[in-house]
Amino acid sequence: MNKLKYSLLILIGACSYGVLSSIMKVGMKEGFTVSQMLGGQYIFGWSLLLVLMLIFSRKKVAPKQWLALLAVGITMSGTSVFYGKAVERLPASIAVVLLFQFTWIGVLMEAAADRRIPSRSKIISIVILILGTLLAGGVIGESTGPLDTRGVVYGLLAAFTFALYMFVSGRVGTTVPAFNKSFFMTTGSGVIVLSVFSPAFLWDGALVAGLWKYGLILGILGILIPVLFFAIGMPKVGSGTGAILGAAELPAAVVASVLLVHEHVSSLQWLGIVLIFIGIAIPQIRFSRKQSPPMYERPESAAHR
Repeated sequence: MNKLKYSLLILIGACSYGVLSSIMKVGMKEGFTVSQMLGGQYIFGWSLLLVLMLIFSRKKVAPKQWLALLAVGITMSGTSVFYGKAVERLPASIAVVLLFQFTWIGVLMEAAADRRIPSRSKIISIVILILGTLLAGGVIGESTGPLDTRGVVYGLLAAFTFALYMFVSGRVGTTVPAFNKSFFMTTGSGVIVLSVFSPAFLWDGALVAGLWKYGLILGILGILIPVLFFAIGMPKVGSGTGAILGAAELPAAVVASVLLVHEHVSSLQWLGIVLIFIGIAIPQIRFSRKQSPPMYERPESAAHR
């Protein structure tokens, strides 16, 4: 049951990530840029984590540990930067499908680190997830034409860095309290993101003009919830299972696009969402069956009493 609890945290974190793109689209309609909202997301998310850490967890972290966590944060920022570059050069459906290659990349990373072949349930899950991603992303049944090579490379780099983030998040700083761990990772990530995307929104009046609303919401949904929940859950479930659970981000993104942006979603896309949830459920169902006690005692065991 404990593992299922931690799996639920990863699932919530992934769904939280999925809502971000639709919120950004709403913000763009009000005249704010992606770089402004992304910067606001990190500023507010970092500030919230700082406050929570000071209130709930003042444990001193050794320099070696927080330096390692700052490095983990660089993998977080890589996903934001590379995915943003991919979206600039590719159709959104192709970019999201490339990003979601993190599912099988994450499973392979875990297999290589542990020197063991992925379980049959994980392999079946990955196959179903890839098909579901192609359908939910709107790739199947859609003609995209020639793709920008650099855009494809950026999309795959985004997938690799996200899988790497999930992998190292579950293995680095496992003894550090979750609030401290999340704070230091976000610090490392925020420094890189604000170096790539200008922090001019801090003094050009955009915050007062309404950017603060989006920064706060994005900070909660894009930093506080997922980073904290991943820090708690990933060491318990493993990066391979975590990558599979992370696929819930795409269904959440599709549903959010319907509710917030009123985008049309085809029947094939809904079928893809169903397949993704089936793919996510397979390893969890297998784990539950392994852990469940028998419903009744065998007669012979009772006879020996």
